[in-house]
Amino acid sequence: MAFKAVRRGRLPTRVFRWAVVLVFSALLAFPFAWMTITSFKQTSDLYNVSNNPFLFNEAPTLEHLNLLFQETQFPRWLWNTVFAGLAVVAITLVLAVPAAYALARLTGRWGQHLGIAIFLTYLIPPTLLFIPMSRVVTLLGLQDSLWSIIIVYPTFTLPFSIWLLMAFFKSIPRELEDAAMVDGLTRFQAFLQLVIPISFSGILTVVIFSFTLVTQEFVYALTFISSAQHQTIGVGVPIYLVRGDVYYWGSLMAACLITTVPIALLYNTFLDRFIAGFTVGAVK
Repeated sequence: MAFKAVRRGRLPTRVFRWAVVLVFSALLAFPFAWMTITSFKQTSDLYNVSNNPFLFNEAPTLEHLNLLFQETQFPRWLWNTVFAGLAVVAITLVLAVPAAYALARLTGRWGQHLGIAIFLTYLIPPTLLFIPMSRVVTLLGLQDSLWSIIIVYPTFTLPFSIWLLMAFFKSIPRELEDAAMVDGLTRFQAFLQLVIPISFSGILTVVIFSFTLVTQEFVYALTFISSAQHQTIGVGVPIYLVRGDVYYWGSLMAACLITTVPIALLYNTFLDRFIAGFTVGAVK
């Protein structure tokens, strides 16, 4: 009887839990559903206020995708974004991982203060750095080049990445590294074979953060790059699909859907690594 009572008591809890999950899932999935519907709706269906916006009142169409891929340079913008994103991620990891490890392990007490000072530079508004960054790009001769943003963006990603990775490295017990070095590994080998695999969650977070910044940043990409063939998605899509007071909503939503779905899938695939506790993840 007591067991049945416990099970009856758990039933409302499970129902409430699943209700909350379903509500939040619907809210989070709504933008993707809305973009999908809009991408395949005819223009006349979109602008008819008497039609149900959640249904295809007219036959679905591919005209918005044709406009996106045939009358704009969207494939080129997509490739530019991927290339710039991978380059920024590589530069960020190459510089941030060893810097964070050195500050967390090899610098003593003042490393923490230096790490905080580095993170504070991330809080400086990018608009204050715009003029000196423009000067640097001009001196390097990188105007209207994709390399201009590849060089500038790491100045945004590095401070946050170093600060984040320092927390991961500090959560790893020193005894693990000491034991590895006792077994014959050098500190560098222990860093590569032990510390980096344990810190995979933090490194993955840095990768996602750096790549999404490339896809979303607008001001620097708009100013440093003027030709359409060198622009990224964050600049090319709003410039060429918004012409005065004419908004190509179907093509805009299709571009957003194509861009955001891979990132969303990647994030959800590794969601458990993002929410895992630093210390628990290190011990495991």
